Amino acid sequence: MAKWGEGDPRWIVEERADATNVNNWHWTERDVSSWSSECLRQLLLSVRVEGAEGVCQLTDLPKLDGEAWINNRKGKLIFLYEWQLRASWLGTSSAGVKFRGTVDVFNLSDENDMDDLDISVSLGKDQPNTPLLDLMKRTGTKEIQRVLGDYVRQLKSEFSQGMILPTAGGPKKPHPDAKKSQIQTTKTQINPAPRCSSGPSPCLSGVRISTCSFSLKETFQTSPDELYRTFINQEFVQVFTRSAALVDGRCGGRFQLLDGNVSGEFTQLVPDQRIEMRWRFRTWPSEHYANISLELVDQGDETELRMECRGVPVGEEESTREGWTRFYFQAIKQTFGY
Repeated sequence: MAKWGEGDPRWIVEERADATNVNNWHWTERDVSSWSSECLRQLLLSVRVEGAEGVCQLTDLPKLDGEAWINNRKGKLIFLYEWQLRASWLGTSSAGVKFRGTVDVFNLSDENDMDDLDISVSLGKDQPNTPLLDLMKRTGTKEIQRVLGDYVRQLKSEFSQGMILPTAGGPKKPHPDAKKSQIQTTKTQINPAPRCSSGPSPCLSGVRISTCSFSLKETFQTSPDELYRTFINQEFVQVFTRSAALVDGRCGGRFQLLDGNVSGEFTQLVPDQRIEMRWRFRTWPSEHYANISLELVDQGDETELRMECRGVPVGEEESTREGWTRFYFQAIKQTFGY
């Protein structure tokens, strides 16, 4: 039997000076229900399917009940989540007739695979029968399964950072310079503190991390001046993001949207031609921003948008690219008909 004060070594928990649990011995947990609610809302409201019958899209989420937690026990992460969802859908037939209905998901949880989800699609009360119902059952349910799978993947990757702490005597994280030999397409960068042309205040500098770049092109059936306003006008942004936003559409003006998940600052504005900004996602390292430029090219009846994104943290390229495509480009087209 161990002497008083010595303790059984199997129960000794080493702590840092700041009292964090170095050996991950205690059960720690993080409530991610609020984040999950917003993530599910954004993903589901982006669902849109099209077929010979017409077009259907999810328009509202009147029921979003559940919770999600991440637990850490002895260095092992355990994800617990359970949700019941109801979404409203709007269908427009090829003849232009509109129909409404609902989608229910009863068993989104850590105990079920995506293929095991119980998804029920129905028409609204007093709605006549329509082939759009078959479109939603056939294609819509698969798209809903896909975005719910995206939620689970984001939960297990992006939101679990920091749950497992370094163990005493364990391997240390490699120095950033050591990663350069493993990552050929990125570079270590310190973002400078650019000045906006209309003001003397420097923008906040980013942190030293490995970054990468990408570019996108998209065509919109609208004029450059309308598309320009869509990105810098607060009312337009609130409409296509379907959430409250703060947008100061001036050079040096700040913006925050999608419930604070996205924020940044406009660094250069050339009306109807070019938008440059410092842009970040909430889960990125503190104070790190990517540099984004949007060039609007007038092509007569349409506008080509050329996007260049530089300084994205390594490992975030695909999610950033998909986020811009889905929550900016596709959302603008679906909302305004561009």
